[in-house]
Amino acid sequence: MNHKDIKMMTPMTLGLLLVMAAGGVVAVYRLLFGLGAATNLNDIWPWGFWIGFDVLGGVAMAAGGFIIAGAVYILNWKKYKPIVRAAILNAFFGYVLAASSIFFDIGRSFRIWHPMVMWQINSIMFIVAIHVVLYTTTLATESSPMIFEKFKMTGAHRFVNSIMVPIVLFGVLLSTLHQSSLGAVYLIIPSKLSPLWYSSRLPYLFLISAVFMGLSMVSFETILSSRVFKHKPPMDILTGMARGSLIVAVLYFVLKVWDLVSGPGIGAAFTGRFTANMYLLEMVIGVLLPLLLLSLKEFRTRLNSIFAINILVIVGIMLNRLNVGIFGLADYAGRFGLDYFPSLMEIILTAAMIAFAFVGFKFCVKYLNLFPEAEH
Repeated sequence: MNHKDIKMMTPMTLGLLLVMAAGGVVAVYRLLFGLGAATNLNDIWPWGFWIGFDVLGGVAMAAGGFIIAGAVYILNWKKYKPIVRAAILNAFFGYVLAASSIFFDIGRSFRIWHPMVMWQINSIMFIVAIHVVLYTTTLATESSPMIFEKFKMTGAHRFVNSIMVPIVLFGVLLSTLHQSSLGAVYLIIPSKLSPLWYSSRLPYLFLISAVFMGLSMVSFETILSSRVFKHKPPMDILTGMARGSLIVAVLYFVLKVWDLVSGPGIGAAFTGRFTANMYLLEMVIGVLLPLLLLSLKEFRTRLNSIFAINILVIVGIMLNRLNVGIFGLADYAGRFGLDYFPSLMEIILTAAMIAFAFVGFKFCVKYLNLFPEAEH
């Protein structure tokens, strides 16, 4: 892969920059005129697309960072070293997406720094906030060697590398706690969230599904970047992650079925109601189909089938986050005659942040040593 062959100003990049510009206009409008003017949120739907997709989904997509970093730096699985920098960088962008969305979603955005100095240790919201701050900082530190290499800061590079194992260990601890704590947030609304998703096991379900999503997201990004930046896809790494995904898929399936049977019962998923149909859609796309395909060796060892499975898992787990964050509240909100669909501004701002991640990743591929062990 020759970095000089990567062109920054392509039609696709220009399109992404236009989306980012539109998002900037929406961001200014939101800060000037408030949540009510920019979103379709209300007192019954206080959290919507920015929380369900950007925060719950964005953090789950970032789980690959702590998984691959832990595998390489703690377990010393050297096979995965060629993708560790890309996995950490993508996790960083995922957390930037989540942090930015929280900034715009809270009523008084410029007070977002308060949890760092006004500790409320008995609040699950404080735990989530402090985890976002600490883990985003940790991911930035884990990515810093690329910057130090670029500017030939040998002393700083050597120092960070010398403490990389404890940094990664701290990051794994933080991310594990954070993935589960996002599920724990929804334990405070037992009367609002549908019993199809409300459960005391929600933190464990969030953690396991995040690992499933993280592995699939890293695999998806590895295949996509190999196609876009013209380097050979590492099949041994991709098949290894597919085997790991199979193990997690089995665990996730068992826990989901157990949660359904011991909770509302299997019949609750077949009532024909909107929430029941959304539950079945999530299970089919994000659990059953990936589990079936991963269990067949010919599917988990072929590039195109791995790519298709990754897409199923990403869509399915994202649907789970939207179900917990939005759709699972539909029955409760219906009692008040209210419904919710994200406004155009909510969608544009989210699209702008995703566009920023794409452009940022491309910038890093061109100017930093992101794939140090890829073929040149």
